[in-house]
Amino acid sequence: MIFYLKNRNKTIKELRKDSSLTVKELGLRIKVESYEIARIEKSKLKEIPKELRVKLIPIFRGDRYDNVPW
Repeated sequence: MIFYLKNRNKTIKELRKDSSLTVKELGLRIKVESYEIARIEKSKLKEIPKELRVKLIPIFRGDRYDNVPW
């Protein structure tokens, strides 16, 4: 919730660049075609439909690093 409130006015491109992901890599992680990611890239996070936003937020938040076996 805090991540969303803090970053809801950032564009998808800014969040993607902060996570060091390309359009293709992001599309593979959320199982969406890369052209759909490119289409919404200039939109703000709060303007994205909820079903896509639910897939994007854990990627941008860094949840993939929680399960690293150090």
